[in-house]
Amino acid sequence: MRHLSISSKTFDAELNDFCRGSVVPREISDAVASILADVQTRGDEAVAYYAAKFDGAKLRARDFRLKPSELAAAAKRVSSAEMKAMIAAHENIVAFNEKGLPKAWTARNKQGAEIGEVHHPIRRVGLYVPGGEVPLVSTVLMTATLAKIAGCPEIAVFTPSNSQGRVADGLLAALHLVGVEEVYRLGGVQAVGAMAYGTFTIPAVDKVFGPGNAYVCEAKRQVFGTVGVDSLPGPSEVMIIADETARPDFAAADLLAQAEHGSGREKVYLVATSGAVLAAIEAEVQAQVKSLSRAEKTRRVLADGFLAVQVTTLAEAAKVANHVAPEHLELMVAPTAQKTLLKTITTAGAIMLGNHTPTAVGDFTAGPSHVLPTGRAGRFFSGLRVADFMRRTSVVRYEKASIKKAAPVVAAFAAMEKLDAHGRSVAIRAL
Repeated sequence: MRHLSISSKTFDAELNDFCRGSVVPREISDAVASILADVQTRGDEAVAYYAAKFDGAKLRARDFRLKPSELAAAAKRVSSAEMKAMIAAHENIVAFNEKGLPKAWTARNKQGAEIGEVHHPIRRVGLYVPGGEVPLVSTVLMTATLAKIAGCPEIAVFTPSNSQGRVADGLLAALHLVGVEEVYRLGGVQAVGAMAYGTFTIPAVDKVFGPGNAYVCEAKRQVFGTVGVDSLPGPSEVMIIADETARPDFAAADLLAQAEHGSGREKVYLVATSGAVLAAIEAEVQAQVKSLSRAEKTRRVLADGFLAVQVTTLAEAAKVANHVAPEHLELMVAPTAQKTLLKTITTAGAIMLGNHTPTAVGDFTAGPSHVLPTGRAGRFFSGLRVADFMRRTSVVRYEKASIKKAAPVVAAFAAMEKLDAHGRSVAIRAL
């Protein structure tokens, strides 16, 4: 665990150094570029090769896509409790995200022209769902549900299989629940490459969505421009801001919940208003980690990716949070302090208020998507929403009277920019 005090003369430099660990190492970017180039060149053959190399799955091209009947069968195999949980989460996700569905509008500008916006779903989207050792069933609901609400005509889901070519029943059951039928048992960089470039058996998509490890995240960055990407959500992060009202056992449990992803690249931040609060929470972390099934991997994250920061004021805590832009931010502070911080912290992916709002409820069931910006991308990206699955198009209509009013404005700009044809195209209509 690493400790910093905001009063230290080297605080800014040390905080930057810790955050800089989120920068993708050169060896990862080079490896990703090589795989993507191979997929672009060899298509299905390359995809099958990397599925075997990284997942141990010996797949032929005809094996890539699962049959809809396999999804339906998986839905029957999961327990009733698991299905009830998925349904409950799905209902909350639908209720929250339907409120964010963009609406068309029209108005008149000062020249009398009709202006407005219309929205259309993206034609074909690709959703990446982490699987394998930790099958993220909730990610299916947090991505595919939004694509369905947006009305995307084609939704293709990619998730890695195990060495036998099997995908976790929970993932398939969730896909069946949402109503997605185009599902590929493929993950990793090769899946992102297939989405971006297409292969003989896999049609290319228009935009790629979903979280992933450092390699998947880097792959999305490299294919951006060939296709759209939602953001670059990579290894998980959480920051807890705690004062004397925080429950140390609650705070410790939430820090460990994000650390247990266990890639080794996760970041957990504890920002506290006193050394006593820090010590109490850290003691709970050490006590609780012993009982975790993924204790070894979690300890690795605690050793390399845990930063404890002591501040003296809430304003200082807000400064730290705004700099880091954490994926998840928990405000375990007094109610009045929550209100203050909610106004001043402007870069967090998602904010959880109070001692009884762990990140896990946001991850699984609250309603907002848990696909959130990481690696300080919260400075310029937001969490996934329905609008991300849609395109906005502006609409403009001028008539004879309104074009005459616009003519002097256009003429002035055309003269300033030395674009006489622009000016003439309006002037000829304003005669």
